[in-house]
Amino acid sequence: MNNSQNHAVIILAGGLSQRLGQAKQLLCKDGEPLLRYMTKLALTTQPQAIIVVIPANDVAIANAIDGLVAQHSMIHTAVNQAPETGMAHSLYLGIEALSHCESNANADSQPIERVLIMGVDQVLLSGDHLLQLLVGNRAVVASSYHHRETFDETLTTETPKKAVVGVPLVINYDLLKAWQSALVGDKGLRHLIRGLSSYQMSTVINHQLSDDIDTPHQLAQARQKGWLDG
Repeated sequence: MNNSQNHAVIILAGGLSQRLGQAKQLLCKDGEPLLRYMTKLALTTQPQAIIVVIPANDVAIANAIDGLVAQHSMIHTAVNQAPETGMAHSLYLGIEALSHCESNANADSQPIERVLIMGVDQVLLSGDHLLQLLVGNRAVVASSYHHRETFDETLTTETPKKAVVGVPLVINYDLLKAWQSALVGDKGLRHLIRGLSSYQMSTVINHQLSDDIDTPHQLAQARQKGWLDG
C-alpha cells in the first residue's frame, strides 16, 4: 500500500438490525464482538482516524468499542440519535465527526485525502481486501460482489439478485464532503456512485462479501459454517 495516501475510516454501525432481531454489532467472531473485530481490522490499514458510528442508548454496543477507544487516540465514536432513519444518516454523522477531528488535529498532521467506508456484518471481509481498495487511484474504489441469494422461508426457495457495487469502498474525501448533503434516509453512496464514469471509479471483486448478516437464517448459516461463533 502507498502509505503517502493518507486516509481515515468510517465504520457504519449505527443501525438497529431490525430484520435480524438482535444487534449484529454484538455477534461474535473469534471471541469478540463484530464491532470490535471490524474496528481492529480497520486499524491494520494504518489510518489517520477511525470514526465508529453507533446507535444511541445501547450500552452494550458502546461498551464493545470503549476499550479500543481508550487504547487508540485516533478512534472516535459518533452516536446516531435516530438510527431508524437509515444508513445514510449514519454516514452523514460520520462525515461530521471526521470534519471535527480534522479541525482539532495538530498543525503538523497530514491532511486526509481519502476515506474508507465499511460496515460490520460482512463476516468474511479481510485486511487484504481493504488494502486492495486503498491502492486504487480513482475517486471511488468500491467492492463488487454478487448479492447472496435471498432465502424466502415461506416459499423455501432462493431468489438470485443482481451484482452490487458498494461498501467497503474508498472515496476521495473532498468528493465525500460534496455529497454529504445528499445523504438522506436509505439513499447512501450507492445511488451516487452509479453516475460516475470508469475514469472516476474502479472496483475490486470479492464475492465473499455477499455473505453478510441481515436475517436469522443468514446468521444460522454463518454459525454453521464457522464464520461466526456459535
